[in-house]
Amino acid sequence: MTMDKDNITLLLLSLLSALFLLAYLFPKPKSTNNNNNKGRKFKHAQSTANANNPTTYYTKEQVSKHNTRTDCWIIVKHKVYDVTSYVEEHPGGDAILNNAGRDSTQGFYGPQHATRVFDMVDEFYIGDLKN
Repeated sequence: MTMDKDNITLLLLSLLSALFLLAYLFPKPKSTNNNNNKGRKFKHAQSTANANNPTTYYTKEQVSKHNTRTDCWIIVKHKVYDVTSYVEEHPGGDAILNNAGRDSTQGFYGPQHATRVFDMVDEFYIGDLKN
């Protein structure tokens, strides 16, 4: 069998597709290193809850007012995140806006998200949902 240019291109595309599929199915394991964010510049609100600076609480009504592309908050497992600065970077496009101002827990834990999203979301944490 001889390999012409079309066959080589097809083979390369198949290999690349297989690599992407493997990366999706077997994402990089969570690092146990406590310095994961060393040198990283965060432009998002950080969790600052401690004895001197208690957690901020938001009602569903307060969160619901932040439901646009330029002011986007979401709720995930009773925690509130300001993801406004991430909306344009979201790999799923406008899907992040489907639950803007509302509970996004179900969508957040959907099969489309790689495990790195679970580490990344902490960058956007601004408080907890008030019951």
